[in-house]
Amino acid sequence: MRLGLRNANATPSAHPGEGAAVETDEAPGETPLVPTSSIAGRSLVTVIAIMTFLAALAADAALLVADASSDWSSEIAREASVQVRVVSGRDIEADVRKAAGVLVAAEGVADVRVYSKAQSDTLLAPWLGQGLDLTELPAPRMIVVKLDAAKRADFEKLRRDLSVAAPSAALDDHRLWVDRLGAMARTVVAIAALIFVLIVIAMTLAVAFATRAAMVGNREIIEVLHIVGAADTYIARQFQRRFLALGLRGGVLGGGCAVLVFVLAGFLVRRWTATPGGDQIEALFGTFALGPRGFAVVAAISIAIALLTGYLSQAIVFRHLRGLH
Repeated sequence: MRLGLRNANATPSAHPGEGAAVETDEAPGETPLVPTSSIAGRSLVTVIAIMTFLAALAADAALLVADASSDWSSEIAREASVQVRVVSGRDIEADVRKAAGVLVAAEGVADVRVYSKAQSDTLLAPWLGQGLDLTELPAPRMIVVKLDAAKRADFEKLRRDLSVAAPSAALDDHRLWVDRLGAMARTVVAIAALIFVLIVIAMTLAVAFATRAAMVGNREIIEVLHIVGAADTYIARQFQRRFLALGLRGGVLGGGCAVLVFVLAGFLVRRWTATPGGDQIEALFGTFALGPRGFAVVAAISIAIALLTGYLSQAIVFRHLRGLH
């Protein structure tokens, strides 16, 4: 909506107390009260787009890490492992068979997989290197236990039974790894939330400064409108509409760029599958597939930033106009 005065020197025709009519029709040569195509308007759109982009990245990165951590935790919690160490004077093969027998008979155990000597040595290859002769090395034997999701295994009883049947066997229920993974995920999410809050604060300050700058640039027009009887709500609404349009433009631009980044990242992760770097990235962030919830978060952030921009401009203008009374 364009707002202007046909003749800046004209005298209001209304009698005192009746209020003057404010011209709101678009006339040739009139300038909007808050132009959106000015350099300041384009700069604000750019700032809002950058803030929206960063906020969407932070929010969706936190979602991806939380989802990946949940998948990892559930996967690790469904497994346990038993390590049978080499002890002088004991037959390790006999200890492995006894430990496996205890595990098979235990309640809450769905499957037991005993690793052979060659398979156990293969597990050490990433740490010791390929091509080493481990026959003389007292490497422990591994037993992987799949837990039953319907029945909870009693790990304390299982440890006691293993200590009696095979004293060299040690049960690891991966609880320490689950706790560490959960702590890491919570830390990443907390950092992302802090970054999101800082971005919102920075955007709020940018909108506040832009609104004040627009008011300073149109101070004479605002004062004339106030004198001739234009309501404060009417003047503030003009700022709100203009800044809401700027916020929507910047929010859509920034949110769209964030979606493109995640789509490109997902494509690259799929290309890097089965590589060490790709596996590490996929372990931390998953496949970068946003899903409906991720796209909804980006849309919500874009709309919320636009609404916040309009609200802040209106509130600042109201505060300034109250000082003119």
